[in-house]
Amino acid sequence: MSERWARAALGAYRYAGAAAYPLIGPYVAWRASRGKEDRVRRRERYGVAGRPRPEGPVIWIHAASVGETIAVVPLVECILDYGVNVVLTTGTVTSAKVADERLGSRIIHQYVPLDLKPAVSRFLDHWRPELAIIAESEIWPMTILELGARNVPQVLVNGRLSDRSFRSWKKRASVAEALFENLAHVVAQSDVDGERFRALGARPVTVSGNLKVDTNPPPVDERALATLQRQIGNRPTWAATSTHDGEEVVAAEVHATLHRRHPGLLTIVVPRHPDRADALAAQITGMGLTVARRSKGDRITPDTDILLGDTIGEMGLYLRLTEIAFVGRSLTSQGGQNPLEPAMLDTAVLAGRNVQNFREAYQRLLDRGGAKLVRDRDMLAGAVNFLLTNEAARHEMMAAGAATVDEMRGALQRTLKSLEPYIQPLVVKARLKGANGR
Repeated sequence: MSERWARAALGAYRYAGAAAYPLIGPYVAWRASRGKEDRVRRRERYGVAGRPRPEGPVIWIHAASVGETIAVVPLVECILDYGVNVVLTTGTVTSAKVADERLGSRIIHQYVPLDLKPAVSRFLDHWRPELAIIAESEIWPMTILELGARNVPQVLVNGRLSDRSFRSWKKRASVAEALFENLAHVVAQSDVDGERFRALGARPVTVSGNLKVDTNPPPVDERALATLQRQIGNRPTWAATSTHDGEEVVAAEVHATLHRRHPGLLTIVVPRHPDRADALAAQITGMGLTVARRSKGDRITPDTDILLGDTIGEMGLYLRLTEIAFVGRSLTSQGGQNPLEPAMLDTAVLAGRNVQNFREAYQRLLDRGGAKLVRDRDMLAGAVNFLLTNEAARHEMMAAGAATVDEMRGALQRTLKSLEPYIQPLVVKARLKGANGR
């Protein structure tokens, strides 16, 4: 791969509008000041290892944020059971916490290096991975090119390309092909994603389904759940989860519309970014509603209108407090959020119409009757009212969602089958290393 291609790839990547392209140290410092970086481990972002390399083969697995990390946990566990070392990189403090909670000391966690040649080279020089597995849509040109130059097989798993990303890459099709030809295999989430990767030059491409379906339901602290359930009692509830800017106000307005029809109604609002909680609490309070903040340990009283779920890692708690969940980033924002977690917890799923990033999951839920899309605030209020009023319809929708998730399972085994040619030689190598070490 020539330097000309590398420079072109980097330019196209910026053009494609990636979520963040950190180029200089001040960016990392800025993220640290906002709680998005671990100050103590900041050097890892420059490729400086925080741990020694273990003996034997190493597989590098990268999952950008919380959703991707949760999705790859079962895959990581299977690889660990083979006896192969795993270095798992993530990009955020919250995803690092999830990795620690679910995988602990079985893996080596590092923050992903910046996509700059010195950082990537330093990282690869130390860890010397023999296989790189990348989750979902993390296309980092310099990292891909450096791994390719070292002949390290790269496999993209749970791969997806949003409508926007696909359009952007198609405008630079030759650059996309120059990058994607470095991938040894792409395991795509859906047939649509698979065709998009093929159109951009990836070979071979297989389709597995969504790894997020094969994860366990989000965990819960049973003591905290019991405490909140006692405080709520028999009050009717609904939740607006993974909400983005504007959707919290919509949820509050829906509450104001419905609370007279449903005395004692409690609305649970779980913002995608809890660092907005202070402003949200002030905004909702200004609407004349009483807010209890989970992060403050506020008690839910009979006068509480809104439980503001401004904590990280407690989605399993909030979803178990209700049978109706609106999934955000779908009404006032674009793309949608994952509807599978509420569905697998027997929750009737509502969402806006902008769910392109989870198109297949929503289509399956809609076809089976496990989800309903709404156009606006009034339609959302009508849907919540209907489900609160009609227990039989609500339970039918809940059961349909859970059944849909069960039907969609199997992505993990299909992914492992695609990875087998790359993993099995490392399993043999690890076993020989162990035998020689005795």
